[in-house]
Amino acid sequence: MKSTFRRLSAVSLAVAAALVLTAGVSSATAAPGGPHAGSPTLTASECTSLAGLTISAKDIGLPTNGADVETAVWDAAGSFCAVTGWIRAVSAPQDMQFQVNLPALWNERTLQFGGGGFDGSLVTATGAYTAQPTGTPTALSQGWVTLGSDGGHQGAPGFDGTFQLDEELFLNYGQWSVKKAHDAAAVVIEAAYGMDADWSYFIGGSQGGHEALDAAARYPKDYDGVIANYPAYNVTMMHVGAVNFRDALQLEGGTGHLNSAETATITNAVYATCDGLDGAVDGIVSNVSGCDAAFDIQSLACPTGVDAATVDTCLSDVEIAAAVKISTDYDLGIDIEGNSIFAKSALLEGALYQGFAGFGTSAQAQGLQFAVFEATMRHGVAGDPPGFDPYTVDPLDYAERVQEVGEIMDVTDVSLNQFRAHGGKIILTHGTIDDFITPHNTVQYWEALQDEFGKRLDSFAQFYMVPGWGHGQGRFVAQYDGLDAIVDWVEQGVAPSGLVASDGNAGADRARPMCEYPAWPQYSGSGSIDDASSYSCVTG
Repeated sequence: MKSTFRRLSAVSLAVAAALVLTAGVSSATAAPGGPHAGSPTLTASECTSLAGLTISAKDIGLPTNGADVETAVWDAAGSFCAVTGWIRAVSAPQDMQFQVNLPALWNERTLQFGGGGFDGSLVTATGAYTAQPTGTPTALSQGWVTLGSDGGHQGAPGFDGTFQLDEELFLNYGQWSVKKAHDAAAVVIEAAYGMDADWSYFIGGSQGGHEALDAAARYPKDYDGVIANYPAYNVTMMHVGAVNFRDALQLEGGTGHLNSAETATITNAVYATCDGLDGAVDGIVSNVSGCDAAFDIQSLACPTGVDAATVDTCLSDVEIAAAVKISTDYDLGIDIEGNSIFAKSALLEGALYQGFAGFGTSAQAQGLQFAVFEATMRHGVAGDPPGFDPYTVDPLDYAERVQEVGEIMDVTDVSLNQFRAHGGKIILTHGTIDDFITPHNTVQYWEALQDEFGKRLDSFAQFYMVPGWGHGQGRFVAQYDGLDAIVDWVEQGVAPSGLVASDGNAGADRARPMCEYPAWPQYSGSGSIDDASSYSCVTG
């Protein structure tokens, strides 16, 4: 089926590709530690003079009509200059907003922050980066230039997919906003300090994790190190593949729908069976493979004589079938950037699926997974046609357009080889109970990297699976010192080792070692179960 979109011309796309290959900024020499004697400085008056700065389109390595600085405000309390501006669109109905924060004393590094969800609001980059330990100094306060953007468009909170109807805005979100913000910031930085950055980094989670991988894969000469936490690297597959959730919860007229109480019955049973398999009863399932072998959802089947429709403490055969369908790899039947498999959910491994990530109130009022499916299918794929019904639409009817959308939004098969050759480093993380982006999605990505790079992979990438961590929340909200780890690896050649994650939940006072996948933390049998030193990383 065909849909109508405002599309950039093939010539524009070809020019853009050529610019990307030539516009990268290579790294120079290391700036040791934080700011030091001789570090570039910026005063309040120098800050405010940046207002009105214009940036030529030729200085941005992708199609734009240039950019300009709208405000440059000195923050006396934080000793930095907050610069905001607009990158002008070629033909789209919206321009792109960006912010660059310039410290009074610069350590010659930049840290770009990623966004989240469908983006659409300005990331100011003045606070903590994703998964930064509570109470530790921000990068900006340590002398970093930090920057962020709105992801290439402005949108309403939640999953407002209307921007996908314009191909330029869609490309901004899918891949271009990363470089556009980087390049505009580079001009501002040179104007402020009279020099370029020595080192450039990117940190993000979810869509921001996707943007981190875009930075590395698509713009390898612009970045030296990236951290991608629970990345939405294959947005199209995640959204369109969520048809598996829709169909599971609609089994047999919707009798397969799992309400919040029934979902809790499943997860409570998982924890009762699997919590202690790592040696510690702590509300965390660390031995996931052991849990896969030990837990049998059939144990939750309602006994003879009990009507499952009247209770939430056991499940009907249809509800069990729905849970199993959700928890099984699903072949979408459409190859999206080299992959047709929508990875299984971690529902039967401890993912909670409550609150914002739940399954909704009924089969016709589904939750988060359905929301993203509807947004991208309606706007990005189908083009918002009259009479569109998200509860019956079949992605196979739009297979060609789904693949086109995959070329825009997914970084699945964009090789990291140029980033590796450039000397770039990657830290990749995911939580075992992520109920929005399943951890098995990132395992898919990692296994593809292993197939491509073999033993070379360890030289530039590390992947940590963190038990109990959900989608920025969960039973164990991981916080770790990723920034220092990636800097040491990039600038000193010291690969991360012995990383420890603390639990950021309110009132929590516990930590775990971060184990490189497929290892997991096993309790030693002695010492406090809240101390990371009481655990060792094991496999099997």
